[in-house]
Amino acid sequence: MKYTPWFIRAIVILLIVIVALTSCNQEKNESKITIGEVTRSVFYAPEYVAVAQGFFEEQGLEVEIQTTAGGDKTMAALLAGSVDIALVGAETSIYVYQQGAEDRVINFAQLTQTDGTFLFARNTADTFDWDQLRQSTFLGQRKGGMPQMAGEFALSKHGINAHQDLELIQNVDFANIASAFASGTGDYVQLFEPQASIFEQEGRGKVVASFGTESGKLPYTVFMTKQSFINDNKEVVQKFTNGLHKAQLWVDSHTAEEIAEVILPFFKDIDPAILISSVNRYKEQGTYATDPIIDEDEWNNLLDVMSAAGELKERVDAEVIVDNAFAEQTAASK
Repeated sequence: MKYTPWFIRAIVILLIVIVALTSCNQEKNESKITIGEVTRSVFYAPEYVAVAQGFFEEQGLEVEIQTTAGGDKTMAALLAGSVDIALVGAETSIYVYQQGAEDRVINFAQLTQTDGTFLFARNTADTFDWDQLRQSTFLGQRKGGMPQMAGEFALSKHGINAHQDLELIQNVDFANIASAFASGTGDYVQLFEPQASIFEQEGRGKVVASFGTESGKLPYTVFMTKQSFINDNKEVVQKFTNGLHKAQLWVDSHTAEEIAEVILPFFKDIDPAILISSVNRYKEQGTYATDPIIDEDEWNNLLDVMSAAGELKERVDAEVIVDNAFAEQTAASK
């Protein structure tokens, strides 16, 4: 069969279109990122702002957030490759390193820079003194997790040994801590927002101190991924960090009311007034990092907190499992 010139040209054009579409699809797939977050929390507001305001999309990224139950499960998902990036406490990357993982987990962008828990007292007396905790029943967090370690670190600054001066309860799962306190367990409890604001509204007690303020700045929650992922996807990691930093700056320059309005779709079951109160409490104490750089002083404070809790085999220099190159590049461009 003899093909006419126009037919040949049509076939060539069709092949060009197919190749172009295939390339676009491949590029889209390469730019689809799955985040595994340790929990759904107001504590992570800039992450949701980055999605809701289209800051990741501006970078050509399609970002999906999966919520996992606990740091161990989040890290397992990252190591197994079911998520590309994990949002979890920086201590988990240290635990993986201490276990001798060949493919190191690298911290590349900080989200929060303080502990996110508050000391909530059942007794609503007008004044609070740390010595009131002595011999009390304290409903704490999981052993080895950052909330518990930061809590113990803060208590020690006030001369209180959590394991000697308190009746410390640590056998309650994270998801059940609030309900356990509500049912009458404990005189004091460590609570994240919005639960602290909800309990105040319900008259169950009041926030008397912030563990975030007491324990100082540290890379509390960090975006991390495997070294192999960074090696193969440097441009994607940079774009992700760019989108995150834009969200951090947006959060820093907007009110709690404005932030709550943007992230409300991620918290449909929460009273908007409670959401505003929660965001405001975190903003007031400087919880949300304004850039993704993991400072060496903050990293060393993290190591001090872990060491005091007996969870650190040896100090791990930041340069071993922290890569600030992406954060520094995006910060320098703003």
